[in-house]
Amino acid sequence: MKICVLPGDGIGPEIVGQAVRVLEALRQDGIKLEMETALLGGCAVDAAGDPYPEATRKLARAADAVLLGAVGGPQYDVLPREQRPERGLLGIRKDLGLFANLRPALLYPELANASSLKPEVVAGLDILIVRELTGDIYFGEPRGIAVRNGEKVGVNTMIYAESEIRRIARVALEAARKRGRKLCSVDKMNVLECTQLWRDVVTDEAKQYPDVELSHMLVDNAAMQLVRNPKQFDVMVTGNMFGDILSDEASMLTGSIGMLPSASLDEKGKGLYEPIHGSAPDIAGKGVANPLATILSTAMMLRYTFNQETAAARIEAAVKKVLQQGLRTGDIFEPGMRQVGTKEMGDAVIAAL
Repeated sequence: MKICVLPGDGIGPEIVGQAVRVLEALRQDGIKLEMETALLGGCAVDAAGDPYPEATRKLARAADAVLLGAVGGPQYDVLPREQRPERGLLGIRKDLGLFANLRPALLYPELANASSLKPEVVAGLDILIVRELTGDIYFGEPRGIAVRNGEKVGVNTMIYAESEIRRIARVALEAARKRGRKLCSVDKMNVLECTQLWRDVVTDEAKQYPDVELSHMLVDNAAMQLVRNPKQFDVMVTGNMFGDILSDEASMLTGSIGMLPSASLDEKGKGLYEPIHGSAPDIAGKGVANPLATILSTAMMLRYTFNQETAAARIEAAVKKVLQQGLRTGDIFEPGMRQVGTKEMGDAVIAAL
């Protein structure tokens, strides 16, 4: 199992370092894997002038899976847009054809009080958000800033082809079939023709899955329902921009964005695995970042790309045990618990394995 490791910027090297230690612990138990590190994001701009250098591209293409930390930082905001770290992230997603982003929002019972909602509202929460990742307004053309009639005009284009919608719908329907057999498709069809097509195609594709209950919801209502009654959802599927926003909203229901992993998959199961949070430059280098989302991303990697269900379940059980022991990083700390740093949390997970 060949893994391309991309620590990235900010807290990325700290949290990825702990996830790599977990993988090395599993390797000592007999799991056969190889890891090689490369640059992506701001660190790649600093070293090579490119947020997604050719050396990284070659390594990522040759690997079976990619483990990523986070990219970005305020010092890069002054760069030309094509050199900004986020272009490296968008670039690797497009280059590897990673069209399906899976973002679970699972509330551990031990963190019910850390949620921004009342415990009775979120207790038992288990949502999977399936986000289309390589289309929509993030990649649509035309785009840019131009001058029209003497003033600047910004243009971005929301666009989806039927084939793009069908393939992400199939991923979501298959996921729903393995869970609670309920799929909610999110759009804005009352205003946007692009998402009218989305609804039509998802509805048609769902005819092949009569055992899955399909519903539709406008994105503004979905945002409200996630904080009003989140447990009504099982699997949600939506486009790139709506999914970006809704998955971050859902993350706060679970207690901390530092707890949520994600998987971005191509059509053959190759994936890029990363925490959904950013590079958190305000705490970078302080040893206080929560590594659990990155560690849980390695569990998703073992499950989805390598079909190593036993190893994946071991990691998830270890994280749960550490939380039961009362260990907390600052983002999930509450009185009565024991606050620990990044490395100590990694130590605890490895011990729990």
